[in-house]
Amino acid sequence: MKAAVPPEFPLNRRRFLQLAALTAAAGLSGCSRGNAVPTLRASADTLPALWRRRLPSPWAFSPFSKAAEVADVWPPSTDLLALTDGWLAGLAPSRLQAIATSPLESQLGRLGQRFLANTPEAWSGLMLPVGFSPWVMLIRRESGTAPDLDAGWNILLDPAFEGKLLLPSSPRLLVSLADRISGPDPLRRLRAAALSFDDRFALNWLLQGEARLAVLPLQRCMGALQRDPRLMVVLPQQGAPLHWTLLLRPTGTAEPVPQAWVEEAWTPPLLPRMLSQGWIPPLPAATLAAAANRVPSRLLPALLPPATVWDACWTLFPLDPSQTLPLQVRWNASAP
Repeated sequence: MKAAVPPEFPLNRRRFLQLAALTAAAGLSGCSRGNAVPTLRASADTLPALWRRRLPSPWAFSPFSKAAEVADVWPPSTDLLALTDGWLAGLAPSRLQAIATSPLESQLGRLGQRFLANTPEAWSGLMLPVGFSPWVMLIRRESGTAPDLDAGWNILLDPAFEGKLLLPSSPRLLVSLADRISGPDPLRRLRAAALSFDDRFALNWLLQGEARLAVLPLQRCMGALQRDPRLMVVLPQQGAPLHWTLLLRPTGTAEPVPQAWVEEAWTPPLLPRMLSQGWIPPLPAATLAAAANRVPSRLLPALLPPATVWDACWTLFPLDPSQTLPLQVRWNASAP
């Protein structure tokens, strides 16, 4: 069985040097265009395939070919980026220009408007949130055992899950979860209880029986929840971190965001299909509720919870340097 390997804090000295090298390489790449076709770049799993395939002509989609391109060393023929919020820590805002999507921003609901209002100044006006998903607890049931669903994130430290717990690879996300767990030294206890820190392949681990609980964005496990009756999902009433999908425009492009394409994902018939995959556009609650007819009723509390739950959720925006060091000290001190 794979041993738990604690994730590396994202901005330690090695990560800082890697990002410095990437930024230098990006500066050398320049802004020349080697391809006249406007190009959207993203990791293959960032956008729902059913939406991505509707990208209008003459736009083309090109997945990132290596990890460095997901930071700020993308090819010069990039006109639009789709990234999840976890990648922002490795990306320089100076490599971006105004997103210029006011008509779309005016359609956002409370969560989308809150995202824009709370965006750090260095990133203001550079990002359009097009979708989000809460991080949830995905639990594989075993006969005779059931967690206390009212315990919220304290479920992670239930003795029944010790050594069978899969946690995200982001130290910052783990710190934010530990802050919602009661009792002494929750971060150290959380790290000690983990089987592994792997949200990318956590679903496979869970289905194969090596783990019993995984913390994942809802959109990554929605299909499995609908296929496998052994699985249950918990979105705590105390809220959860939100996993955002964002559109960004690199400097050097003159191509505007294809706004009609975004609106297509925000309206029927595509919207109900997106919701059934756990991918939630940041639209008003009434709009989402009216389009949730394809979602099984048992999953609606996690997909479209009451406003009080959304109000308790939080977003992990990029940190400035003054915020990074205390978190790194805390992470280092919590090693089991």
